[in-house]
Amino acid sequence: MVAWCTKPGRGTRLIPQGALTGVQYIKTPDYAQVVGFIDQTQINLNGGDFGGEMDPHGADLRGNPIGGIFFSSIFSSDGNMQQVPEWNNFMGGNAFCLKVCNPNNPASTKYCQNIYDRIGCAYNVPNQAQNGTFEACQGDDMDPPGTYTSNGVVMTYTQPAESLGPITSIPYTARIPASSNCVSSASSALYTGLPTPTNLPSPSASVVVSTGSNGVVTTATRSGAAAGASNTTSPNSASGLAISSVSIFGAVLASLLFA
Repeated sequence: MVAWCTKPGRGTRLIPQGALTGVQYIKTPDYAQVVGFIDQTQINLNGGDFGGEMDPHGADLRGNPIGGIFFSSIFSSDGNMQQVPEWNNFMGGNAFCLKVCNPNNPASTKYCQNIYDRIGCAYNVPNQAQNGTFEACQGDDMDPPGTYTSNGVVMTYTQPAESLGPITSIPYTARIPASSNCVSSASSALYTGLPTPTNLPSPSASVVVSTGSNGVVTTATRSGAAAGASNTTSPNSASGLAISSVSIFGAVLASLLFA
C-alpha cells in the first residue's frame, strides 16, 4: 500500500496538481468524510481499476491492509492527533471516499461499519460531491449503512456473500443527509505545499553550437530566459570524443550514400 498526500511533511508521495478534479469534505457530529474525483493514473493506478475497500478490520481482524491505522486531529479537543479506530476508505473508478468515525463517542461506530464492502461509496458514504467543485461543509448524520425505511418500517439490508456472485440489485437507495455552511475554494488551495521546480529551461531558449574544422564541438552557448554560462568542450573530454565520433560516422555514411 502506498500513501499519497497533497502536502509534504507526512512521509508520503505527493499527489500531482490537477489530479484531483473535485473534493467535498463534510463533518457531522459523529463522523467526518471526504469524497472526491481523481485521475487515478496520476497516482500509479490503472485507469480501468475499480479498486475496493480498505478498513481497520479485514477478514482476520488484523486490518485491511494489515496494520492499517488512522490518526487525526478532527475530533481532538486540544488539536493533537488521536487514533481513530473506526474508518473505511473506497478507492477506484477515478473516485474515492473516506469516512472516519468520532472516537470520543462509542455510538458513532455504527456509521463506520465494514460489512458493506461490495456496495461502495453510494451506500457507505452517501454524498452530493460534484466533479469540478471543491468545498467543505457541515452536515447531518446519515442513516447507518444498510439501514433504510420502507413504508414507515426501518429495515436492514444484508450484503450477500461474494460466493453468490455479483450483486445485481439493492432494495433501497441510500438517503443523502442534509449539508450546510458550505465553503468553496479553488483546487490550487490543496497544493500550496508542493515543491516548485527550479532551473527548468525556457521554451524560448535556444542553443548555439560551434564546431572546429575536425567536426569536434568547441563551444556551446545558450540564450533566452534559461541561458547559462558559455561552455567550452575540449576534444579530449568524454563528451567531445563522443560528439566527434558521431560527426565522423555521419560524414563517412554521407560519402557512401551520395558519392
